[in-house]
Amino acid sequence: MLKGKTVLLCVSSSIAAYKICNLARMLTKLNCEVHVAMTKNATNFVHPLTFETLTQHKCLIDTFDRNFEYSVEHVSIAKKADLVVIAPATANVIGKIAGGIADDMLTTTVMASTCKKLVAPAMNHNMFHNPIVQENIEKLRAHGYGIIEPVNGMLANRDIGDGKLPDEETLLEHIVREIAFEKDLSGKKVLVTAGATRESIDPVRFITNHSSGKMGFAVARAAMLRGADVTVVAAHTDVEPPKFVEVVKVQSAEDMFNAVTERMNEMDIIIKAAAVADYTPVATADHKIKKKDGDMSIPLKRTKDILKYLGEHKKPGQIICGFSMETENVIENSSKKLTSKNCDMICANSLKKAGSGFGTDTNIITMITAQGSQELELMSKFDAANAILTKLISLSR
Repeated sequence: MLKGKTVLLCVSSSIAAYKICNLARMLTKLNCEVHVAMTKNATNFVHPLTFETLTQHKCLIDTFDRNFEYSVEHVSIAKKADLVVIAPATANVIGKIAGGIADDMLTTTVMASTCKKLVAPAMNHNMFHNPIVQENIEKLRAHGYGIIEPVNGMLANRDIGDGKLPDEETLLEHIVREIAFEKDLSGKKVLVTAGATRESIDPVRFITNHSSGKMGFAVARAAMLRGADVTVVAAHTDVEPPKFVEVVKVQSAEDMFNAVTERMNEMDIIIKAAAVADYTPVATADHKIKKKDGDMSIPLKRTKDILKYLGEHKKPGQIICGFSMETENVIENSSKKLTSKNCDMICANSLKKAGSGFGTDTNIITMITAQGSQELELMSKFDAANAILTKLISLSR
């Protein structure tokens, strides 16, 4: 995902420095080229050899070290980096950078960098809330530095408060968000539905389906990474939603219909990936399930057709994409939906193909538009999501 990208990790003297070892490893597993700069005091927490082993690059510490890879190393790395991440960022380093002080290898390299810079403060709760520290953070923000907010938790001195460096997965997501993809959806608002709706029969039982929400969340994450402002209307899911998106939780098809239609007019692209239960129980006079010949008899009615409503009320320039899960005549049945629902694209897949359908991490999608159909090979749901978004962008031009 990060092949061809270079990230400079700047580590200052905080006990949280140990987390950056794992972050460096995670970045290299994504084929990212990683360099590390450390303050001299930071080497008391993590030995430079650890980073050098993980990244296969010399750790930058001493500005006057003559054993280096490039002629002017801090300038060379500063030019090469696609992103600079200062994590953990102590109050001291934040103050230096905010004041334009470059008196060691780390701050000198940061000052020489023209790429985007992310700062992840990590310090004592009271120190973090010191007005001077807050002013310095706001000064950096005003100069275009991204701030990764610390989280609330137990700090090194056993106090509970905010000032804790986020976990490595969160730091990684911030990095991926910045540099993994071209921001070809920047300025666009995208709404995605995900998961399986549930229609209550009684306080114990409900009607639902096997949707895990993986495909919808993959589409939402891909759109977010490509710069979109993403809203996810999520019913029941088996996985956590992606970071940096707004999540609206719903349960029934009626809930989802209301949540989607309330927001549809402000959206540029709407992708209905949720598997909505087709039927909902009808409340009877006594609100009890009837039995007939030993079998349960539940009066049902069809739920609202969200995709059809979206197509009928589509505003000019808006792109509507639906998903079609079929067991037979996949292309024929899905093509009919393209017309009957007034969609711009239908993503069809078959429950009978291995690696496709509910609960899997892969999918086989056929993208159907008015111009024809294109079947994608078996791929991860995230890769399929990106292919879908690329196609939708082409339709909006």
